[in-house]
Formats: sequence, structure tokens, C-alpha cells
Amino acid sequence: MSLHQASFRLRHECPYRELSERFPDVTIREWYLSDCQVLEITSETAPTAEFVDEIERIGTVLHKSHDGTGVQVVTKACLCPVENSIVERFEAHNCLYQPPTVHRHGWEQYNLIAFDEADIRSLHEELKADREINVMAKTGLEETRLPHSMLTPIDQLFGELTGRQLAALQLALDNDYYEQPRGCSISDLAQETTIARATFEEHLRKAENKLLRNVGQFIHLLSESQSDESLRKERDHAIAGEA
Repeated sequence: MSLHQASFRLRHECPYRELSERFPDVTIREWYLSDCQVLEITSETAPTAEFVDEIERIGTVLHKSHDGTGVQVVTKACLCPVENSIVERFEAHNCLYQPPTVHRHGWEQYNLIAFDEADIRSLHEELKADREINVMAKTGLEETRLPHSMLTPIDQLFGELTGRQLAALQLALDNDYYEQPRGCSISDLAQETTIARATFEEHLRKAENKLLRNVGQFIHLLSESQSDESLRKERDHAIAGEA
């Protein structure tokens, strides 16, 4: 299976992009989380009080820290319209967003990966119809060179799991519960703990459900890509048959 990576910048209705236009010596790196955002702000000079005030005006600041390299800010929410978010448009074209988004000189820079170059092309055609956009790089990737930034962050995969749920998963893995055939049963696993069988099974099932939900976007992306590839092959065979 081939992978394709693209990097492009655009002008989007985003307050952070507009802020980078007003403060051209500032670079804002933005990471999306479930209910907040992390901003890493760097500049050739220390960010001014006016700039920090603007960040606080944009959204509720949950945490703010300074060090020698810049300012780190955690905000509760962004003002970008969710119904027309860029990330949702990526997903509609089976493209996987790679954080962070970089805001600099009035532009937003995005990196993404897709399993089909045609998905990147169709996304680009859609975006350039209603906004200014420049493709900065586009390349094919070997599976062995899968970029680290595409890997799902550990906190995204396991952040919602409790300590008991993680312990149940580890015990199941260590005893070959997920092998075929299974190396043990739920009852066998529960006997190695100090809790009842039903309680242990509840911990394990909840852990499994949370993991599947967390990797759902990647499963969906891969499934859609394989489905599209099958349809293209069927179409090509039909055309070849007609010829």
C-alpha cells in the first residue's frame, strides 16, 4: 500500500492566522485536543503584552507559561467555525491531518497523509475554489518511512483508560488472551486478580471499547481508501473489457 504526504498553506477564517499577520515575527504552532488547544508561540523577540492579551481575547486561557524560547498556552476553544473546519474537509477526502498547524506571516500551514494521491488532488481542487492556497510539497512515502508525526500519540490512544483498565489489558496480553486459539479465558485471568470475574471482564471490555473508539478515524481512513481502490480496479477492468 502506498502513502502520500502533502504540505500546503492557505488563508482560512482563523483568528490565529489573522494574529500572525498582525505580528509577522511570531510563529504559532497549534495542536487540537478534544476540548482544548495547545499553542506554542515563538518569536525572534519576546512576545509583547499586546500579543498575549490578544490570545486571551480569542479564547478562555486554561494555562500559560513562559520560558526562554517563547510562550506555551492552553486554551479552552478556538473561534474557527466547526461546520466548515479544515480538518473535517480533510477527513471528507480520506486525508489524515498531521499536527501541528503552523500560523506564520498570515498563512496557515497544514501537513497531511493519504493512501491515494487522487484524494489529495481532489481536496486541493475543493479548497482552492473558495480560498487562497499554495502547495508547498507533495511526495510519495514508503511504508517503512512512515513519519513519526503520523503515529497516533500515546495520550490520544490511552488517555481515557483508567489504571484498572490498563492493568486488565496488560494481563490479557501477557496471557495470550488475544491469540488464536486463546491462551486463556476470562475466568483464568480473573483468578490472577483480587476482583470478581464480572468486574474484571467489565474493566477489560471498557478498555477494548475505548481503544477502538480512539483509533476509529484511522480505521475509517484505511477502510475508505481500500474501498475506493477496489472500485477503481473494477472500473479499470470494465473499461479494458470494453476496449
